[in-house]
Amino acid sequence: MYVFNNGIPRNMPTFQKLIVNFECDFDESKTNLLKTLEEFREACKNRKLPDRHRLFGNMTEKDWEFLEYKHLDHHLKQFNV
Repeated sequence: MYVFNNGIPRNMPTFQKLIVNFECDFDESKTNLLKTLEEFREACKNRKLPDRHRLFGNMTEKDWEFLEYKHLDHHLKQFNV
């Protein structure tokens, strides 16, 4: 997981099944993102994060926070937000 410490490489290919090929409502997506972040914050606060990630294996709270930050940062940069 810490391979992404320097960020997810620019122009890294996206898995085909993850590509969004339809119009999205920005405000709805923004609301969903903020809701998801709040749920993540609550899970951290209440120590309810999973002990294991399907791809990265065993993870601590610090690992989850790191991954969440890097993933969100990648997408915000991707769309110049």
